[in-house]
Amino acid sequence: MTQARKLDAHFDKGLMWFRRDLRSGDNAALYYALKHCEQVWCVFVLDTTILQPLIDTAHARGVRGAPPDRRIDFILASLAELDQSLREGGGGLIVVHDDPRTAIPALAEKLHAEAVFANHDYEPSAIERDAAIAEQLRDAGRELLTFKDQAIFERDEVLTGQGKPFSVFTPYKNAWLKQLTPFDLKPYPVERYGEHLAAPPKSLDHALPNCEQLGFAPSNLADLKLPPGMSGAQQLLEDFLTCIDSYVERRNFPAARGASYLSVHLRFGTVSIRALARLAHDLSLQPDGGGAATWLSELIWRDFFFMILAHHPRLENGAPFREEYAALRWEKGRDADAAYAAWCEGRTGYPLVDAAMLQINQTGYMHNRLRMVAASFLVKDLGIDWRLGERYFAEQLNDFDFSANNGNWQWAASTGCDAQPWFRIFNPITQSEKFDPQGRFIKRYLPQLEKVPAKWIHAPWLAGDEQLAEWGVTLGKNYPRPVVDHAQARELTLARFGLLKARRD
Repeated sequence: MTQARKLDAHFDKGLMWFRRDLRSGDNAALYYALKHCEQVWCVFVLDTTILQPLIDTAHARGVRGAPPDRRIDFILASLAELDQSLREGGGGLIVVHDDPRTAIPALAEKLHAEAVFANHDYEPSAIERDAAIAEQLRDAGRELLTFKDQAIFERDEVLTGQGKPFSVFTPYKNAWLKQLTPFDLKPYPVERYGEHLAAPPKSLDHALPNCEQLGFAPSNLADLKLPPGMSGAQQLLEDFLTCIDSYVERRNFPAARGASYLSVHLRFGTVSIRALARLAHDLSLQPDGGGAATWLSELIWRDFFFMILAHHPRLENGAPFREEYAALRWEKGRDADAAYAAWCEGRTGYPLVDAAMLQINQTGYMHNRLRMVAASFLVKDLGIDWRLGERYFAEQLNDFDFSANNGNWQWAASTGCDAQPWFRIFNPITQSEKFDPQGRFIKRYLPQLEKVPAKWIHAPWLAGDEQLAEWGVTLGKNYPRPVVDHAQARELTLARFGLLKARRD
């Protein structure tokens, strides 16, 4: 909801509210704040309405005391770098631990800010939050001005020929590319107006809190290859560019370092989507630009899912995109609960699925191919409601973004837009054989299978107990037996969806 009519206004004092855009360069809201205000203070709110539910959920899962959360450590480290960057320009970051509905209007009043600047947030709950804050600011004679920043094209900017939103990705992507101009990828020259940055008042210039002060324990983020902040994003981008030519071939193999690993940086805005899309687009036009073209497609998926959520806010409440699938009957009861726990904890007996779940549990990251395999297994092998898997990923993923997480889970469950057809069911064994043929990824997370030869690593129970014993594996003791037979589960899934289709027909 960029308010173009406001862009000619000029303010004495303004407040820049950082949210999902933790960078000091190429930032739309920061650019407009500095351009249209004589003084600009900067704030980040550690939102208690988001943080407290994370703590409560961890406790509900049995975590005692303060829970670790890698996202908190990532945010705090990124805020420290952002604060340093702003201070080098004469400003600094005010950090508040509160509900933004209270904190932002109160801070604007204390600073006598005539306008608050922020970038769009597309989740329905965030839109409601912003509307409530905008109303409070208006009542006080102030304004909330928001701008497009984390998408190239949003909501109604790419539509069908009939002026309706797309529901299939490929035609959306084609229209997106056709509509793209250099102006859409142009960076915002924040530095041009940097002299308008204002240092935090002494009464508000507090040290950045640590995770313990927020109610969290330190996580293992520092042990992972995930550098935070703007510099971390730049480091990962430079690493990725050295192998982007092989991106098409390597991106499906979890044991290979073929992805960009920038998703968490895009999620928290420590890198500009315009910068990445511009780079990907430019490289895709070169003779050997296949890898960059594929990477650009992945970036376009982000816009697609943002657009889908904007037009279908009911998705935030757990509704399937295809409403007819609301009648699907999922497995319930003690056996289903046990199967779900086995999936969450990496104890399904299917090595690739288990390794994938251990990866997300230990690192907060899961390879994109494995996200599809793990999701398909939960929904179509175990017959468990996709919303439980969506919720678990939301708790675990460093790069959790509601629109993408929901879109990908509904794709796997065949309930979403442009989804995998319900009768196409991933075979976890053949997926393993194809994308981790030597079991390198599996053995990284399941060291008890280290001595199992590649021929048997994908379905070790087929080798027999005597051979397994030679390799140090005892099913049911140091590695579980399969919780389900894939062939039988496949038939049950076909029947589940087929019954619903028969009712509709």
